[in-house]
Amino acid sequence: MATATGASKLARQIGAAVKQAASKGIGWYGPHMAAASRAISERIPMVDLLLEVRDARIPLTSEYDLLRNYPSSARRVIVLNKMDLANRSQLKEWMKYFEQQNCISYGVNSHNKDNVKEFLNFVQARVRDLKKNDHSNDTITVMLLGIPNVGKSALANSMHQIGRISAAEKGKLRHATVSPYPGETKNISSLKIASHPSIYVLDTPGILPPKIHDVEACSKLALTGAIRDSLIGEKELAQYFLAILNLSDQYKKWAKVATVSSEVSLIEHKEEHLSSPVLEMKQKRQFPTDHTQDCIVRDVRCTLFETISCFDGHLKREEDLERLTEAQFASLRTPLHAPLELGQDVESKIAAKLLNLYRTGRLGHYTLDSVPTNTL
Repeated sequence: MATATGASKLARQIGAAVKQAASKGIGWYGPHMAAASRAISERIPMVDLLLEVRDARIPLTSEYDLLRNYPSSARRVIVLNKMDLANRSQLKEWMKYFEQQNCISYGVNSHNKDNVKEFLNFVQARVRDLKKNDHSNDTITVMLLGIPNVGKSALANSMHQIGRISAAEKGKLRHATVSPYPGETKNISSLKIASHPSIYVLDTPGILPPKIHDVEACSKLALTGAIRDSLIGEKELAQYFLAILNLSDQYKKWAKVATVSSEVSLIEHKEEHLSSPVLEMKQKRQFPTDHTQDCIVRDVRCTLFETISCFDGHLKREEDLERLTEAQFASLRTPLHAPLELGQDVESKIAAKLLNLYRTGRLGHYTLDSVPTNTL
């Protein structure tokens, strides 16, 4: 995703803050990550298949450092998880790019059962192909590797659950620890995902290199949640997201939402005498299946659409872009239920809620990495 000067400036500021925090010893690379890195390096040569899990929003920035110099081979698959949060057309471009680099890649959404089932079938087919000349019944191991918070544990759990059901196996399901915060997985755990032959997936802790020299890479990692928000500040990250949104065409897709929102408000005003069940039925018919169309998201989209559409400045100017994001923070107080009485905490509450909406895909789908030029 190309960014104008204002967004790039924010990205550099955030990246610089991350690097400064890391230089003071309050970064992400602690003793547990160093120990996990050694343990994973020792196991890599012993597993049958490596699944490098990346964030589909940052397919290049989320590259796993331990495999950076690892040759492309049939034993390695680049798994673009969180594909539901990425831009679809750009995801296809990235898949084509990896194919041209002789890398096997696969897009997946770890929370979509049908998609995970297809992925599990793909993994089993890869294993069968790798072991076609090996007629032993030895247990097969598949390792999930990646940076923090790319969804390795969620994917491991889904593969385990669906694999056990498909094999009609009984017994208590195991679970890898899943958290929206980076660095929660501390140990390597094993989950069975298939029988005949038995296949186990190894879920591993997320690993980042001790130092990241590219400041824009730091900002992308922070925005997508691979680095703790506390290292930078939620308001700064929310401003970075708003800059990306303001410079994209995503908000134009919400024009109909803004129109419908006004109509719904008028209808609700006229129908205050209706009983609660009747009004609830009307709202359900208005937004029948899309979980993103709840009232808060609808109002946030409407507010952002109106603030961008009515803005009279030039978004490629840093000062104008900054003026717009400040105006958006003020306008979002009402839809995000952040009253002025909160004082200085009001902006923190707005930022936290806004980041959550972005990270769960309810404010559009964004791919922050651009495909390298002269490859497509």
